[in-house]
Order: sequence, then C-alpha cells, then structure tokens
Amino acid sequence: MARSARLLSLVRKAGYTHTLAGTRKTTPGFRLVEKYGMLIGGCDPHRYDLSAMTMLKDNHIWACQNSITRAVHAAKAVGGFSIKVEVECQSEEEAEEAIRAGADVVMLDNFSGEGVKVASRSLKERLRRGEGKEFLIEVSGGLTEDNVESFVCDDVDIISTSSIHQGVKHVDFSLKIVH
Repeated sequence: MARSARLLSLVRKAGYTHTLAGTRKTTPGFRLVEKYGMLIGGCDPHRYDLSAMTMLKDNHIWACQNSITRAVHAAKAVGGFSIKVEVECQSEEEAEEAIRAGADVVMLDNFSGEGVKVASRSLKERLRRGEGKEFLIEVSGGLTEDNVESFVCDDVDIISTSSIHQGVKHVDFSLKIVH
C-alpha cells in the first residue's frame, strides 16, 4: 500500500488527475493481496487476470500477418461486445492504426516522457477531438518513482506501472515468436 500511495502522491503533486494503475505482473500467489494494496493506496488494480481484457502484444500482431488492424478485428470478433481490446504500441503510427481499427485502449509502451507527451497530444487532437474517435491512452514501461513525473500530461488517461506493487527486483523477460 505504501508504494501505491507514495507514487500516487507524486503524480498528483505533478498535476496528474487521471488514473494511476498497477499491472497484472504480481507476485505468484499474492495477486489478491497486492491488488488490494493498490486499491487501499488509491490506485486502480488494472486487470485482475488475462480474462479481464484482451491485450494485443507484438506476438499477436505477428501472428496476424504483422497487421494491427487484423489483430484488433480478430480480437473483437472473438471477445464480443463486452471485452475491451488494448494494443501495446511502440510508435504513434502503431497507436493510430490500432485506434482506427477499433482498439479501446492504446498503450504507449517504453516511450520517453517527451515522446509520450508529443504522441498522446497528437493522437487526442487528431483522432478524438478532430474525428470523434473514442479511446483511452495508457502509458507503461519502466516507470518508477524516480521518473514518473516526466510522463505526466493531460492527454494520458492511465499511467500503469508494476513498481507500485513489486517490492523485490525481478527479471524482465519475454518470449518472442521467431518469424
């Protein structure tokens, strides 16, 4: 709880009024306890498990012939009307494609603080205010107490980080499909 409250205090002092969330990356066997700590600390627990929302990552995109649009359409077709679709994006162009394809949330992953500000402002100006598209922008990837203030801006709807619930250093790895 103390980590959640401390990080929430930092972003509020920096002027951020939107959602600060944890991630699904909790300690095995302690998910419920860690999610409860996020709530008590004033943060959003994000997804409880993989069934709570469809998260499209690079492997999913590759499996759909490297097309974000195909991956979003496939996820929407399988998940039905009640499951939100989020796409992990490495660039503003990927985020735009995901939004135009119908993604509910785009995650700007591992962007710099300045990159987040530029991309989120551009996407909101052009696609929400300009074209009336409905979507949320989430920022994640490497955010800590030391750097989170640099990601704060009004155009970001959700800041998510595992640093609010992980007290032990972890090994960050991923499994990639070789293509």
